[in-house]
Amino acid sequence: MTVDLSKLDNTTRLLFSIDLQPVQGDRFQPTGFPNLGAASYQTKDGQKLLVESAQSMANRLEATVWDVVNEKPVATLDGISHVKVTKDKKFLTDTMLEAHRLNSPYILEAPKSKFVEDFKRELGVLGNGPINRKLLAQVLLKYDVGSLLHGVFLAKPDLAGGRLRIARALSAFIEASGARVAASGGVKNDHVNPGGDTKKGFGNVPFARDEFTAEKITLHVNFDLAQVRGYGLGADAERLLLLLGLYRLRKLIEGDLRLRTACDLEPVTRAPTATRPDGFVLPSLSDLETDLRTSIEKNKSVMVQTETSYDAKIESAKKKKDSDSEEDSDDETNGDE
Repeated sequence: MTVDLSKLDNTTRLLFSIDLQPVQGDRFQPTGFPNLGAASYQTKDGQKLLVESAQSMANRLEATVWDVVNEKPVATLDGISHVKVTKDKKFLTDTMLEAHRLNSPYILEAPKSKFVEDFKRELGVLGNGPINRKLLAQVLLKYDVGSLLHGVFLAKPDLAGGRLRIARALSAFIEASGARVAASGGVKNDHVNPGGDTKKGFGNVPFARDEFTAEKITLHVNFDLAQVRGYGLGADAERLLLLLGLYRLRKLIEGDLRLRTACDLEPVTRAPTATRPDGFVLPSLSDLETDLRTSIEKNKSVMVQTETSYDAKIESAKKKKDSDSEEDSDDETNGDE
């Protein structure tokens, strides 16, 4: 059965507000931020809590279609464009896993990379004047279609002066209304040496823990259809992007909502209806899979699967800083100039 997308023809946004609930109990653990903790805020409707941010949800939506065991896209997406990165002939990462997709340092910072040379050559004509968004979209479709859904910012001076960017066409976030702190705690027990040095991992360590309860938890989804059409890629590519976005959302609510150890959520209904346009129901997983295979086949001539390598040494910034300091010290000690 072909997925009917005709209800989307005359709307610029596809919006969902999907009610969620904890799989067990009432408590859940929201996302936390350095020096802030949980992000709570006041609105006209009362206190709310950010459970998952838009940037995190973009990566989670991408991850729904990644086969972790086989280190490649799920079988339904065979033929989709993406860039695989290897190191020493072993899998390292992929644009579908990278937080900034094609703007991954393991791709663009790779030394003597033929892919980077080809990529820059194809985008080189965008260096002067206004950005030709259609050409940019064509290149992104060719190498990494996920960048057209989840956004990319090619912040490299030698790529049109760092002006090449695509906003997220598919975005989502989760927030809770009527959120209240559920304070608890515990202790890490050391039955061998309860009074041991806790700085080294020994001894009993008591701790406090804040989880939350909420009157309502909602996954908000915004699919910018006007942006997708604005790429100017044609009807076949537009349908592919729409199906890909819907497929990722369906995969997410079918079971990929365990956000953290203590944040395992599920939708209240498995057949969510859009708030805009009214009456559009999220298609089933099986229907989307069938149509996606057909759509990928129709677009296979404009997409490639690329493998590149990252051969530079991988080391932590702290280690490199320490190494640089040692080199500076040697210069000061042994050099007379």
